[in-house]
Amino acid sequence: MTDDASARAVRPTLAAVAARAGVSASTASLAFSGAGPVSVETREKVLAAAEALGYAGPDPRAASLRRGRSGVLGVVIEDRLREAFRDPMNIAMLDGIADEAGAAGAALLLLTDAAGGRTDIASASMDAVILVGCSTRLDDSVAILRQRGMPMVAVEADAMDGVLGIDLDNRAASATLARHLRELGHDRVAVVSLPLDDSGEPGRLPGDWRLRARSHTARERLEGVADVYPAFGGRVAEGSTIEAGREAGMAILGEADAPTAVIAQSDLLAVGVIRAAEELGLRVPEDVAVVGFDGIRRDDANGIDLTTMVQPAVAKGRAAGRAAFSLLDGDEPARQLFTSEFRRGATT
Repeated sequence: MTDDASARAVRPTLAAVAARAGVSASTASLAFSGAGPVSVETREKVLAAAEALGYAGPDPRAASLRRGRSGVLGVVIEDRLREAFRDPMNIAMLDGIADEAGAAGAALLLLTDAAGGRTDIASASMDAVILVGCSTRLDDSVAILRQRGMPMVAVEADAMDGVLGIDLDNRAASATLARHLRELGHDRVAVVSLPLDDSGEPGRLPGDWRLRARSHTARERLEGVADVYPAFGGRVAEGSTIEAGREAGMAILGEADAPTAVIAQSDLLAVGVIRAAEELGLRVPEDVAVVGFDGIRRDDANGIDLTTMVQPAVAKGRAAGRAAFSLLDGDEPARQLFTSEFRRGATT
């Protein structure tokens, strides 16, 4: 029996198609749905692998007939999809969600809560929804979904009635980074923060950030730094990108009373800060220490060996997917808290 014939002897899965095409499960799912930034070449590669395996795409018909469901799991991303897919953490988390959706024979529907997205959220055919990148701006969307009786899971969000949380130890992990710098003798630190709200406006970190912050993740990571350094300054970046980190780093490190250490709220921002230090003739870590958060691959970090907190993004996505399907089955899954791991690199 040939390899292709053997593959057809059992029901092919989305994971098998992704493996054959050499792409992630989330990319394969997007190729079938036609949503998201998937190139024509990648889509053709996925469809060719599917044809070779005899896979016709996610087929929720059996579940739909048996349970009266659409067979679709909605994923609401607060950022515009183009920006969201620039962050490797979002991609890794979607991989985890796609793993669970594929195992359940369900399709993924990506929605955005950016301008105009609420109409889609109100009318989209889906059985359950996972909210990603949550801020208090999602309150309106949550109210709409609650009216629809939709099972909801939120990844890193403030507690909301009727929404199951999948959490990350953002505050404790950021405090770990701050304590590491304190132990190294740094008393002047600055923070490069993720956006505090949906304005996307970069600038100096306001002193009243606790009142202004609408982003759960950004606020919790700032709280962690404050647990160790009660007083600190910094900049708010316009997004989690290397260029945004470079711009913030130029502003911070170019000041007369520049800090001896910078805590960036993502690894991409940290790489940008390091680029700024190099442009200003500063050595890392001799002149300025830099820490990040996420644990992205070295190739994503331009080969830089960052001191950072490594978060389990794929596992977080899988947990969100499992929780959504568990809620659909009438179960009552418990809220989950994931922990990050400290990894010391060469930047401190």
